[in-house]
Amino acid sequence: MSTRPKRLPHRAAALIAAACLAGNLAATATAQEQARAATATMPPVNDGLPMPGFAIDPGSTAIVITDPQNDFLSPQGVTWGVVGESITKNRTVENLGALFEVADQTGMPVFVSPHYYFEHDHRWKFEGTLETLMHAIGMFDRPRALTLEGFEGSGADWLERYKPFINNGRTVVTSPHKVYGPDSNDLALQLRKAGISKVILGGMSSNLCTESHMRSLIEAGFEVMVVTDATAGAITPYYDGYAASLVNFRMIASAVDNTANAVAAIRKAYRGR
Repeated sequence: MSTRPKRLPHRAAALIAAACLAGNLAATATAQEQARAATATMPPVNDGLPMPGFAIDPGSTAIVITDPQNDFLSPQGVTWGVVGESITKNRTVENLGALFEVADQTGMPVFVSPHYYFEHDHRWKFEGTLETLMHAIGMFDRPRALTLEGFEGSGADWLERYKPFINNGRTVVTSPHKVYGPDSNDLALQLRKAGISKVILGGMSSNLCTESHMRSLIEAGFEVMVVTDATAGAITPYYDGYAASLVNFRMIASAVDNTANAVAAIRKAYRGR
């Protein structure tokens, strides 16, 4: 007697094959849905890159904010025409406010790295592309380093809603950076002297000062997380500064995440003290 299994009718075999194919397609679709590149408001998921992570240690972690100033963040600022779209979409003003607020409530250290141009800076012998533009439109201008003449309410001044947090006697305002990164100011020194080795980074502008601060701090041995909706970039007819920075944030920083998750993680870290 033959022991070979009976062959399934052709229609039954076809149905089983179709069911298996549907199952495989569903599994593939689920995996694709779970995979996601980093966006302004969502962290990456299964995007094919390592995820080192970023653990907040209240004793060694600080928030660093670049350029929280009117010329970037106010509708009256000189760059609003190119950065306003990205700031509005990311809710950057509100999200930076949330970072200042959670730091104020928990006691997390905050360092502000501002951008100022004095009269002597306008006598530079050469400039890069956007240095030329910034000087031409009077961005972040102040008359001299040792006077606050004309500072209040100017483009170089803080956004009004941040002043209670920046002027609270605890926030460290560094010397100004001059181009994009902190190589020309004392941010790294101030962080080291405060015992800080880990930085939660936000501010303006994403592909210029914020990204340059990320790169320089990492090169100096700091661990950096970027809050991707607490920054924004210029958008012109030919270029998208925010999109350019987002890829580099993801590829270079230890972690990228949104403001809501960053604030929740800070609160959790400080509850455990």
